[in-house]
Amino acid sequence: MSGRVSVLKIGGSVLTGPPAYRRAATFVGDRLAKAPGERILAVVSAELGVTDSLLTMAREIAGDPDRSTLDLLWSTGELRSAALLSLSLQAAGIKATAVNVHQTGLVEAADAGVPGASRLKPLRLRALLAVHDVVVAPGFLARGAGDSVVSLGRGGSDLTAVLLAAGLEAARCELLKDVPGYFSADPKRDPGARPLKTLSYSQAIAMADEGCELVQRQALVAAREYGVPLLVSAIGHAGGTTVSAEG
Repeated sequence: MSGRVSVLKIGGSVLTGPPAYRRAATFVGDRLAKAPGERILAVVSAELGVTDSLLTMAREIAGDPDRSTLDLLWSTGELRSAALLSLSLQAAGIKATAVNVHQTGLVEAADAGVPGASRLKPLRLRALLAVHDVVVAPGFLARGAGDSVVSLGRGGSDLTAVLLAAGLEAARCELLKDVPGYFSADPKRDPGARPLKTLSYSQAIAMADEGCELVQRQALVAAREYGVPLLVSAIGHAGGTTVSAEG
């Protein structure tokens, strides 16, 4: 595989319909144009509200739905996003493909109940990145026992991105949100909130513990464990917040 790999996680609040997919495809295309030879692994979430909608439907049908079946149902949201973004990239003239959860090589760690980078088998992803400029993968999911599909908790696409970045030894891991990074306070409530350019892993984890889980807490812990610096940003905004050991 030639060129460096970057992992770009696109949140469900960013993917809100066809215009949003096209905007995301344009963003990715611009990124590729600025870094010739770079390959991008795009990790996507289900569109905003889809996971909750599926849970509501499952409860209406089954009351207390079986967890493994619920995980399978939830996976349809991420797979839909992956396919639609891949189609948007292809329509923009970008050589892209989408994969399902079994093709990512991310396998649940039986002892912890969550996947770890040591259980990432990236051969297929590396092969696809060798012949495509962009590979789109579903977040929030991993392969479990017996080839089942397991979910990684709320905000699990952040964790997917971190683990894939660690396993692929990616040059960068960027998490695109609907806000351009961390602030000193909630910018929706406090007009005086200041954007934060840098945070340490420990500071971001402490903020998550206090209720500001802009990035999933488990993903922050994994990023600290595997030494994966994160850039938390938004489409259309320069800068963002770098989360790293130094802060």
